Amino acid sequence: MPVRRVALLTAGGFAPCLSSAVGGLIERYTDLAPDVEIIAYEHGYHGLLTGTKITIDAQARANAHLLHRFGGSPIGNSRVKLTNAEDLLKRGLVKEGENPLTVAAKQLQADGVDVLHTIGGDDTNTTAADLAAYLEENGYHLTVVGLPKTIDNDIIPIRQSLGAWTAAEEAAGFARNIIGEHRVNPRMLIVHEVMGRHCGWLTAAAASSYRTWLGTQEWAPSVGLSQERWDIHAVFLPEMKLDIDGEAERLRAIMDRQGNVNIFLSEGAGVPEIVAELEAKGEEVQRDPFGHVKLDTINPGAWFAKQFAEKIGAEKVMVQKSGYFSRAAAANAQDLRLIQSMTDLAVQSALEGTSGVIGHDEEDEGRLKAVPFPRIAGGKAFDISQEWFTEMMTTIGQSVEPAPAGAH
Repeated sequence: MPVRRVALLTAGGFAPCLSSAVGGLIERYTDLAPDVEIIAYEHGYHGLLTGTKITIDAQARANAHLLHRFGGSPIGNSRVKLTNAEDLLKRGLVKEGENPLTVAAKQLQADGVDVLHTIGGDDTNTTAADLAAYLEENGYHLTVVGLPKTIDNDIIPIRQSLGAWTAAEEAAGFARNIIGEHRVNPRMLIVHEVMGRHCGWLTAAAASSYRTWLGTQEWAPSVGLSQERWDIHAVFLPEMKLDIDGEAERLRAIMDRQGNVNIFLSEGAGVPEIVAELEAKGEEVQRDPFGHVKLDTINPGAWFAKQFAEKIGAEKVMVQKSGYFSRAAAANAQDLRLIQSMTDLAVQSALEGTSGVIGHDEEDEGRLKAVPFPRIAGGKAFDISQEWFTEMMTTIGQSVEPAPAGAH
């Protein structure tokens, strides 16, 4: 059946790829199938439920190349789970007794959509698959082609998520200025909190990028410009065993010797310990519509800073988060190349009627393909045994031990 109209949506948190991916899809359709109409639902599934959309007209097609220069999403995001009817009712997106999948399906049918492109993480794409299956059961065929967006790089079995390389580079740049604060006070502790709920890839990659920059600089130790003071002294990831006392002893020696300590922390590190501590006090731990702990409400960076400050004798503590700085950046050259290859295949797959999430399949020798939706899952752990990571940790002086099973 020929494709007459396609719809785009971006959903979940931002990543440095959304704007460019939207632009890439528009450009590719304009090149290969200029007669195909394109609409975009604003703010992801929120716009699909409310019927809020924009039409990609001739002017938008002519200006699509400009989207590669910007971060954020030109069509807007939101966190909406179509199978969480209770949450959607509270937000006024559905009425009492309505099935959200039915509401969304009717909107797609009313709009005459043949192909839906979803740009998001595992929740976004598996929700789209649920929607397509519901439509199929009710006699309406919809091709769904997703693009993998997450700065955590944690989608199974996708080798590299769009935007993750850029986010790591941006987090490293953020850290340069933050770590420049290390001489603002004697015995300074700096905690750089990086996004990464279940996966430490972004923190590890950001640390590696920062230390690559560190190795290219010239230093003047006699006037206090010391590579050791600018270095990273500890990295904490969800996949690593948490040894507060052991690390405190090592970091205390660094603090005594040079007067500062710099830590890169994945926001998901230590979360089981933090949640257990809060719940033991009788405090309620807030969760989002997807059931995830709201990390900004438990503040992992502050918790880690509190654990270490007294143990290492810090006089001043600074916790800074790079997440929002990193995730809304424009895609870098490396990501732009990946985006183009994925959007090109996404349009080809759509025109051929092949559903799935576009990515390099780690379970198929890294081949770029439309991975079937049933194989898509979130929470891919970062492999801390990789040589580049273990070598970095050795030079930092920190041991690498895996976290206990089920800790992340």
